[in-house]
Amino acid sequence: MGIFGRKNSSESTETATGAGAVSADLAALTGEYTLDPAHTTIGFVARHAMVTNVKGSFTDFSGTLHLDGADPSKSTASLDVTMDSIDTGSPDRDGHLKSADFFKTDEFPKMTFRSTSAEALGGDDYRITGDLTILGVTKPLTIDLEFNGAAKDPFGNERVGFEGKAQIERSAWGLTWNAALETGGVLVSDKIKLAFDISAIKQA
Repeated sequence: MGIFGRKNSSESTETATGAGAVSADLAALTGEYTLDPAHTTIGFVARHAMVTNVKGSFTDFSGTLHLDGADPSKSTASLDVTMDSIDTGSPDRDGHLKSADFFKTDEFPKMTFRSTSAEALGGDDYRITGDLTILGVTKPLTIDLEFNGAAKDPFGNERVGFEGKAQIERSAWGLTWNAALETGGVLVSDKIKLAFDISAIKQA
């Protein structure tokens, strides 16, 4: 069994501690990691006018991970996002999202996430729960993660990769602006899908 339960061609030797043995590869992942913004995406999807999806992302953020390979439940994550960096491919729409109708970025420049618990679900699947703060409102958020593997890049950096997904109702954080459609329904969905594609570099 390989790193985080991922099978690979070179099976690692497990510690002789019985059924709860941890692979040497898995234990070696333990450490502090920093998100690599050039290879990480913090994205979202909202339903627009009841008929299509609008995708966006944040381009300015920082984050850290503490991974505990021997006991994944002790792993933690922290993320800070600059709200002015929102990008949906439309400057007019981005400006509206930064305004008082939505994120009020002048007053609330950051969105933050601080983990409170983590659990291994089996195989490459994990779940992390924490506090998401938007507009000064803090609510719990649970993110399902898939571990994509670990590798050393050509520059000597030790990397780990995860893909994550979550879903929120934006109104819970006070994001309530909307407009009614003549045909029924509303312009912007309350339900927002979050997507994370994470590459993190181990610190020396």
